[in-house]
Amino acid sequence: MNNPPTQPPATGHPPKAPVTRRRERSFWATLGATFTTILLAEMGDKTQLATLLIAAESQSPWLVFAGAAAALVSTSLIGVLLGVWLSRRVSPRTLDLAAAAILLAVSVLLLWDVVQA
Repeated sequence: MNNPPTQPPATGHPPKAPVTRRRERSFWATLGATFTTILLAEMGDKTQLATLLIAAESQSPWLVFAGAAAALVSTSLIGVLLGVWLSRRVSPRTLDLAAAAILLAVSVLLLWDVVQA
């Protein structure tokens, strides 16, 4: 005998999609790429050096850490909000081209500065 397939009861809501391994990998890949990129970009930059100097002069290193952490979180929030706003208005290809053009311009200006020195 062929039994018809059983249907879940109708609840009026679409069935929830199970969390897939692909989505989980995407989460960890995005988190890891963000962490690594920001960590490497911020190492030895002027913000870290300023924080180092303030901590060396301060008698409250944990307050310096809290202030620096709050500032980094705030600037990151601004970057994320601006990125979301831009992604809703500009195509990914245009954003890629704009980022490439800006990085190329900065590279040319830095190279020009080195050549002129």
